[in-house]
Amino acid sequence: MNFFDIRTFGTIREAYNMYDEVLIFDKEIKDSFQVVKLDHSVLEKTDVVSVTYNRVLIVHEGNGSIIIDGKQFHIQGAEVFVISKGQIFSFSHPTQLSGFELSFGDCFWEKTPSSASNCKLLLFNDAALHQNFPLQEKDFTELIGVCEILFREYEGADYPNKLDAMAAYLKILMIKLANAMPSFQDGIDDFDNQIYRRFLELLSQQYNKMHDVLYYAEQLSVSPRKLSDISKKKSGKGAKEVIAGQVIAESKRLLQFSAKTIKEIAYHLAFSTPEQFSHFFKKHTDISPLEYRRMFVNIGR
Repeated sequence: MNFFDIRTFGTIREAYNMYDEVLIFDKEIKDSFQVVKLDHSVLEKTDVVSVTYNRVLIVHEGNGSIIIDGKQFHIQGAEVFVISKGQIFSFSHPTQLSGFELSFGDCFWEKTPSSASNCKLLLFNDAALHQNFPLQEKDFTELIGVCEILFREYEGADYPNKLDAMAAYLKILMIKLANAMPSFQDGIDDFDNQIYRRFLELLSQQYNKMHDVLYYAEQLSVSPRKLSDISKKKSGKGAKEVIAGQVIAESKRLLQFSAKTIKEIAYHLAFSTPEQFSHFFKKHTDISPLEYRRMFVNIGR
């Protein structure tokens, strides 16, 4: 199968139709956590994977490309790819990678200290905002060092509290990844960064109740215009787009991984009617919630 960029097709719907025969879910991993070291690994498979576990690829060097939710990224090296639960990805053929691949589920993340939660929110709540970003040499060296230690822990013999130790290293990794993002390398503690991080934290708690920029701006004691300007500066998207991205990401997760009806999902996400939810979802994805869910109905049968 040839891999694609959605720009090749007329709509996202046409691109999704390509998944019919090859889409698979992540395989279950022990303890909801896995570290894989890639050493000039050639990825021959052409499967398209629906992500059940959050995933981070820290690429030392490589060639080929990765396609995430229909968007193609050419692999250059010294970079990070963030793939969130509910996204869909594949590699071009052939792709060669050196570096590390980390996968972790929510139950494993709960073992990490709460102080790392903001960094996880920044990276994964709307991964499309920063799906791929380059690393400065200093940041890359530090990240690879943490990955090497974490990999040795993962591959080593079991011992009491081993999972807690790995969770602590994952916390360190998330903090360093968040701080390595280009938009956060300057003035890490300045006012705009503080407001943006608080916005993401608040959004993660309230997205299923409130979708209004004014509400979040009032909670943060800034004007809606100021919040949108900060959001645009830090993520390339206005506050309204960031909110929509969070709602769409959760919609996809619920459509894929829950048994809730579309009506139940609509009300769970604070839409007045199922029709309002369907219109919102189709506006942002080009397909209806029902069509999106149908892509996964017969997987594995």
